[in-house]
Amino acid sequence: MKPIRVFLQAGVMEGGLVNPVDEGTPQGGPLSPLLSNLVLDEFDRELERRGLRFARYADDSNIYVRSRRAGERVMESLTRFIRSKLKLQVNQQKSAVARPWARKFLGFSFTTVGTPNGESRRKRWTGSRSGYGN
Repeated sequence: MKPIRVFLQAGVMEGGLVNPVDEGTPQGGPLSPLLSNLVLDEFDRELERRGLRFARYADDSNIYVRSRRAGERVMESLTRFIRSKLKLQVNQQKSAVARPWARKFLGFSFTTVGTPNGESRRKRWTGSRSGYGN
Protein backbone atom coordinates (compact mmCIF):
# COMPACT_ATOMS: atom_id res chain seq x y z
CA MET A 1 0.00 0.00 0.00
CA LYS A 2 2.97 2.33 0.44
CA PRO A 3 3.43 2.95 -3.34
CA ILE A 4 -0.24 4.00 -3.59
CA ARG A 5 0.15 6.39 -0.64
CA VAL A 6 3.27 7.92 -2.28
CA PHE A 7 1.32 8.47 -5.53
CA LEU A 8 -1.58 10.05 -3.66
CA GLN A 9 0.67 12.42 -1.71
CA ALA A 10 2.93 13.35 -4.65
CA GLY A 11 0.95 16.44 -5.69
CA VAL A 12 0.13 17.82 -9.14
CA MET A 13 2.40 19.86 -11.38
CA GLU A 14 0.74 23.02 -12.68
CA GLY A 15 2.72 25.69 -14.51
CA GLY A 16 6.02 24.09 -13.53
CA LEU A 17 5.18 24.09 -9.80
CA VAL A 18 4.12 21.09 -7.73
CA ASN A 19 0.93 21.78 -5.77
CA PRO A 20 -0.21 19.48 -2.95
CA VAL A 21 -3.35 17.40 -3.40
CA ASP A 22 -5.81 17.68 -0.50
CA GLU A 23 -7.94 14.63 -1.31
CA GLY A 24 -8.54 12.12 -4.05
CA THR A 25 -6.47 11.49 -7.15
CA PRO A 26 -5.80 14.01 -9.92
CA GLN A 27 -8.40 13.98 -12.70
CA GLY A 28 -7.05 12.05 -15.68
CA GLY A 29 -4.14 10.62 -13.72
CA PRO A 30 -3.12 6.99 -14.28
CA LEU A 31 -3.85 6.06 -10.67
CA SER A 32 -7.50 7.14 -10.73
CA PRO A 33 -8.87 4.31 -12.94
CA LEU A 34 -6.73 1.74 -11.13
CA LEU A 35 -8.01 2.76 -7.69
CA SER A 36 -11.57 2.95 -9.01
CA ASN A 37 -11.32 -0.61 -10.25
CA LEU A 38 -9.96 -1.82 -6.92
CA VAL A 39 -12.58 -0.01 -4.83
CA LEU A 40 -15.51 -0.72 -7.17
CA ASP A 41 -14.84 -4.44 -7.59
CA GLU A 42 -17.31 -5.05 -4.76
CA PHE A 43 -19.83 -2.85 -6.63
CA ASP A 44 -19.41 -5.04 -9.74
CA ARG A 45 -19.98 -8.16 -7.67
CA GLU A 46 -23.16 -6.64 -6.20
CA LEU A 47 -24.48 -5.81 -9.68
CA GLU A 48 -23.74 -9.36 -10.83
CA ARG A 49 -25.37 -10.82 -7.70
CA ARG A 50 -28.52 -8.85 -8.53
CA GLY A 51 -28.45 -10.08 -12.14
CA LEU A 52 -28.18 -6.54 -13.58
CA ARG A 53 -26.66 -5.72 -16.95
CA PHE A 54 -24.07 -2.99 -16.74
CA ALA A 55 -20.98 -1.38 -18.24
CA ARG A 56 -18.34 0.30 -16.09
CA TYR A 57 -15.00 1.97 -16.70
CA ALA A 58 -13.26 3.41 -13.62
CA ASP A 59 -16.00 5.36 -11.80
CA ASP A 60 -18.32 5.78 -14.81
CA SER A 61 -21.06 3.18 -15.11
CA ASN A 62 -24.31 2.48 -16.91
CA ILE A 63 -26.84 -0.02 -15.57
CA TYR A 64 -29.53 -1.26 -17.94
CA VAL A 65 -33.05 -2.18 -16.79
CA ARG A 66 -36.38 -2.53 -18.57
CA SER A 67 -38.36 0.45 -17.25
CA ARG A 68 -38.03 3.88 -15.69
CA ARG A 69 -39.64 2.58 -12.51
CA ALA A 70 -37.06 -0.24 -12.27
CA GLY A 71 -34.33 2.32 -12.97
CA GLU A 72 -35.48 4.53 -10.11
CA ARG A 73 -35.62 1.57 -7.70
CA VAL A 74 -32.16 0.37 -8.76
CA MET A 75 -30.71 3.89 -8.54
CA GLU A 76 -32.06 4.33 -5.02
CA SER A 77 -30.88 0.94 -3.72
CA LEU A 78 -27.45 1.13 -5.36
CA THR A 79 -26.91 4.67 -4.07
CA ARG A 80 -27.64 3.31 -0.59
CA PHE A 81 -25.21 0.41 -1.19
CA ILE A 82 -22.43 2.73 -2.40
CA ARG A 83 -22.86 5.11 0.54
CA SER A 84 -23.25 2.54 3.31
CA LYS A 85 -21.11 -0.39 2.16
CA LEU A 86 -18.38 1.33 0.13
CA LYS A 87 -18.43 4.63 2.08
CA LEU A 88 -18.39 6.66 -1.17
CA GLN A 89 -20.39 9.67 -2.30
CA VAL A 90 -22.56 9.55 -5.43
CA ASN A 91 -22.52 12.65 -7.62
CA GLN A 92 -26.26 13.30 -7.99
CA GLN A 93 -25.66 15.89 -10.75
CA LYS A 94 -23.96 13.31 -12.99
CA SER A 95 -26.34 10.46 -12.09
CA ALA A 96 -29.64 9.94 -13.86
CA VAL A 97 -32.31 7.45 -14.85
CA ALA A 98 -32.70 7.84 -18.61
CA ARG A 99 -32.99 6.01 -21.90
CA PRO A 100 -29.62 4.76 -23.23
CA TRP A 101 -29.78 7.07 -26.26
CA ALA A 102 -30.37 10.10 -24.01
CA ARG A 103 -27.00 9.69 -22.21
CA LYS A 104 -23.36 9.34 -23.18
CA PHE A 105 -20.98 6.76 -21.76
CA LEU A 106 -17.26 7.35 -22.32
CA GLY A 107 -18.15 9.71 -25.16
CA PHE A 108 -20.46 7.21 -26.91
CA SER A 109 -24.24 7.00 -27.15
CA PHE A 110 -26.97 5.03 -28.86
CA THR A 111 -28.60 6.62 -31.89
CA THR A 112 -31.50 5.85 -34.19
CA VAL A 113 -30.59 4.49 -37.62
CA GLY A 114 -33.17 5.22 -40.31
CA THR A 115 -34.32 2.81 -43.00
CA PRO A 116 -34.68 3.87 -46.67
CA ASN A 117 -38.38 4.69 -46.12
CA GLY A 118 -37.57 6.87 -43.09
CA GLU A 119 -38.64 4.45 -40.36
CA SER A 120 -36.29 3.84 -37.49
CA ARG A 121 -35.82 0.15 -36.83
CA ARG A 122 -32.84 -0.31 -34.57
CA LYS A 123 -30.40 1.39 -32.30
CA ARG A 124 -26.65 1.25 -32.65
CA TRP A 125 -23.65 2.26 -30.59
CA THR A 126 -22.00 5.35 -32.01
CA GLY A 127 -20.16 8.47 -30.99
CA SER A 128 -16.69 9.85 -30.51
CA ARG A 129 -14.12 9.04 -27.85
CA SER A 130 -13.71 12.65 -26.71
CA GLY A 131 -15.19 13.82 -23.42
CA TYR A 132 -15.17 11.02 -20.84
CA GLY A 133 -18.19 10.69 -18.57
CA ASN A 134 -20.18 13.65 -19.91
